[in-house]
Order: sequence, then structure tokens, then C-alpha cells
Amino acid sequence: MYRYDAYDQRIVDERVAQFRDQTRRYLAGELTDDEFRPLRLQNGLYVQRHAPMLRVAIPYGLLSGRQLRTLAHIARKYDRGYAHFSTRQNIQYNWPALETVPDILADLASVQMHAIQTSGNCIRNITTDQFAGVAPDEIQDPRPWAEILRQWSTFHPEFAFLPRKFKIAVCGSREDRAVILVHDIGLQLTTNAAGETGFRVYVGGGLGRTPIIGSLIREFIEWQHVATYCEAVLRVYNRYGRRDNAYKARIKILVKALKPEVFAQKVDAEWAHLKDGPGTLTQAEVDRVSAHFRAPAYATLPALDADYGARRETDKAFSAWARRNVHGHKVPGYAAVTLSLKKTGVAPGDATADQMDIVADLAERYSLGELRVSHEQNLILADVRQADLVAVWQAARAAGLATPNIGLLTDIVCCPGGDFCSLANAKSIPIAQAIQQKFDDLDYLHDIGELDLNISGCMNSCGHHHVGHIGVLGVDKDGSEWYQISIGGSQGTAAALGDVIGPSFAADEVPGVVEKLIGTYLEQRTDEERFIDTVRRIGVAPFKTRVYGESANARKVANG
Repeated sequence: MYRYDAYDQRIVDERVAQFRDQTRRYLAGELTDDEFRPLRLQNGLYVQRHAPMLRVAIPYGLLSGRQLRTLAHIARKYDRGYAHFSTRQNIQYNWPALETVPDILADLASVQMHAIQTSGNCIRNITTDQFAGVAPDEIQDPRPWAEILRQWSTFHPEFAFLPRKFKIAVCGSREDRAVILVHDIGLQLTTNAAGETGFRVYVGGGLGRTPIIGSLIREFIEWQHVATYCEAVLRVYNRYGRRDNAYKARIKILVKALKPEVFAQKVDAEWAHLKDGPGTLTQAEVDRVSAHFRAPAYATLPALDADYGARRETDKAFSAWARRNVHGHKVPGYAAVTLSLKKTGVAPGDATADQMDIVADLAERYSLGELRVSHEQNLILADVRQADLVAVWQAARAAGLATPNIGLLTDIVCCPGGDFCSLANAKSIPIAQAIQQKFDDLDYLHDIGELDLNISGCMNSCGHHHVGHIGVLGVDKDGSEWYQISIGGSQGTAAALGDVIGPSFAADEVPGVVEKLIGTYLEQRTDEERFIDTVRRIGVAPFKTRVYGESANARKVANG
């Protein structure tokens, strides 16, 4: 993984000292709330419903065991003993006291971490595939490119005050696990007819109040020009993006208003001033960064460990876990393991300080000292020998991290919602927990098969409900919390936005609605069809009929 040099460390240390003085002045009454607000946002500090919330950057979701132990220490010393892993591959603390935040940032700096550009109208954390570097379908490791873009975008003077926040994702595999089509810029590593490496460039994707799938504006840009081309995109956005209305300020609105082909023309015109200039990448620079991500010295192992294979045949519980939580690896004899943060009764994405310490131990003992955070709010050990999988499973199960539900209904993606967020219209966590309890039967879950269920507490879509096979959105109705249901969304290469099935539901109705949707699917599916396949084949109407029945019109009148 990338290691700071002296220059990197000095920048982060100086930022900590700067914010410590800014916080001191604010607490002393020398800075007003309006003066302090942009300063705290530049350091990832929000004011939420009950307390400050600190968002810490985990670049492209990659952590060392030592870094995770520090995150556990912060949760234990400065918070309430746990933290929340987000869909942006970051970590959030929901209860830090304002006066302790400079100390938290100092602890982070001691292990080469920070909260810079995790909030505000700037380029946020660059994200990528949680299996980057080990995925069998990988074209090229995207992590060096994510790191290059991170270094390019950090403190970039032109992009510190954009019209709105800006998100970039990089995908290096054939299957898009980085959700590039719903990012402001999505980059897909590819090769041209000559075998040269480059990127497809998608622009204008995003969820929130106006969900839009990104548009392909360039089929191929050579790797040397990826930073300058992204810079041209941002310059066009900075120049033409709206600043008079926060709801219409995202680049997706600009691309839609101009039309993708016109936006692409403006980018090309801007890029003409940047192409082959100082921002052009050199092989030496790419080699410098790539050296931090060289493959480790993997052992030569059989393609299938005999003991692992035998255990899968004889131990039902282990087999269920291996089927859902163990993933292929490009090196024979190794596997990637997803540690589920979706145990029934626990807020999705939350991990206790003790659990983080345990995962750090597992990473150092069994996964070459590193781990990953996924968009689905789980943790991944990417380099586990098959011979060690039983030991990893046993330790994870003892820690409550081995629920065999990855990719299934209870592997719910969920924002913190109204329990914490001041922007939320409704609670998310209780809805997720109620659904988990409703479907707390592993045999039934495996019969249902792959299904993405995503929950957001408001239209900002931090829970990515638009791209869930089933999406749940919290809405406010005369001061009461209601929930709108959509189906048919999906992420990945065939990303699509879900369709709302009809009027919204009270909180206690949501698990029953999900049950009716599942029942319709089980009745209508053909062999090997997933929920999303059935929805695409038969449409929304049969699901809507099952959910609303003859009372659909009455409910529509009641809910407006």
C-alpha cells in the first residue's frame, strides 16, 4: 500500500496543527459559527443531529492492520466504542466531542491517515474495487491510478470550492464493482486495439435528488493523459456548473442540461490547453506510485487446498460461509474473504473497537497485514491462503463477523439515517434491523438468492437506494416517517435506477412489503433467475399488485 514520504507527512502534520489552533479560537469565541464552518468541513467535521460527526478518509478503501488498530483506539477513547464504515469506503465517528477532534486528527496522522477532503465542495475520496489487485477478472490493478488521482486532487487550488462535492471512482476489472456509472467521473481501465492501456471516461453519474446514470464521453484516453483529461472535465464544471441552487449544482445536472455530446466537446476544447503539458503523466511517475502496490511474494500452492475442500464437504456451517463470503483470487491457493458487518440486530456497517482490533489481528496473521473496506460496508481480507480459511472463519464467527449473507437480502446497505444525520427525513437503521429479523433464516435467504437491498434516510441517497434491487427511501409526510419502495435498480456494468412501486408505507409495514415482493419473485422466477432478472422480465406490475392489492387506489388517495 502507499506509504507517506516526508513531504506527505509534513502536509498532514501541518494541517493538524492548523486545525488545532482554529478549534481553539472557535471555542474561545474568536471565530463565529459561519467562520468556523468551512474550516471544520475542510477537516471532515460535520454537526449532526446529536453531536459532531468526523469522517475519516480511507483512500480507495485500503488499510493496514496498524491503521485499523488506531481507528479502534479512537473509537474507544474519543467515541462510544464503535464506528461506521460508509458506502464511500470511509469511516465515520458519530459522537466525538469538538474539543477532542484535533487530538483525533493527530492520532490519525501518526499512522498516515487524515480527514482532509472528506466533506465540502471538493474532490472527495477516490474509490475503487474492494478486490483490486487480486480479482481474477482484473484487466489492471486500479489502485496505482486511484493513488495518482488522489495526489493530483488533494489541495488542488482550482478545485477546493467547486459548485458541489465531486466523486471519482476507478474500475480495473471486467465486472464493475466500483459503481463507476453513478459517480461524477467514472474511469474504466481498458486497452485499445494496439494493446495500449487507457481509460473509458464516464461523466455525470450520481444518485441523490436527481439520480442519473453516467454518460460515456470518451471511449479511450491514453493513461498519460488521464489526469489532464479529468482536470479538463473539472474546469468545464467549475465554469458552467450552477452555484445559485445547491440541488442543481452537481455535474450530472450540467451534463444533462448541455447534453453529453456538447459537454464532451467543451471538455475537448479545454483539454487542448492541457494536453502534453506539465500535468501529463510519465512512465517514471507511474512506476514510482505502482511500486507501492507490487504483488507480494505469494507462495506456490495447489489450486485447491485439500483440507479446505474436505471441510466444505463435511461442515454445513463452514460450507455456507465459504459459499457466500469466500471469493476467487488470481493466485492459485489463495482467496479473498469478506467479513460481514451485517449481523442481525447490528446497524449495517458498524464495527466495535474490539471487532476492529480482531480484524487487524486477522489481517496481520492471515492476509499480509492489509484489509479493505467495500462499498457494501463490509471488510475484506484480500490475501488469505485457503489452508487458513477455517481458522479465519472460526475467529470471525467468534467475533460476530462471519454471517454468511454476502450478496443476500440481509447484506443490507444502509446510511445512518435519522438516528444521527440532521439531513435525514426518516430513520434507516431500525428499518434495516426489522428486515434482518424478518428474514433471519439462512436457509430461506439462500433459497431467495442474490438480492441487493439498500436503504436511505433521505433523497441524498447515502444508502444508494436507487441502485438496490429493492430500494427503501425515508420520506417525511406531515412530520411522520414514511418509506417509499422501489425495485429494479442495479449497480455494476449494467447499472440501472429502480422504479417506485407506488405510495409510501409506515415503518412497521416495510418488512411485510419486502416479504410480499420476495413472495412474488419466488412464484414468478424461472430456474437460475435472480430477483433482478425476474423484475426485468415481468416488470413492476405483478409486484405492485401483490403489495397493494385491491386497496391500491385507497392507499394512493390517503398518501397523496
